[in-house]
Amino acid sequence: MSAGQGSTGNVIAAVCSFFIPGLGQLVQGRLLKAAIMFVLAAALWIVWLGWIIHLWSILDAALYKPRG
Repeated sequence: MSAGQGSTGNVIAAVCSFFIPGLGQLVQGRLLKAAIMFVLAAALWIVWLGWIIHLWSILDAALYKPRG
């Protein structure tokens, strides 16, 4: 299975992030990025700007390209 943009793993990660910001990054094994996305989205949803982080989380998971 390929591990780049459009791969099945990235699509699944993007769908996970659609439901919970940062979950897609967690599925990809990027723990720090997942925590940042989740905390930022939770904090910003209080002032109605969390959707920005939520969309960023989805796009980041979908476009992730592992290094190496």
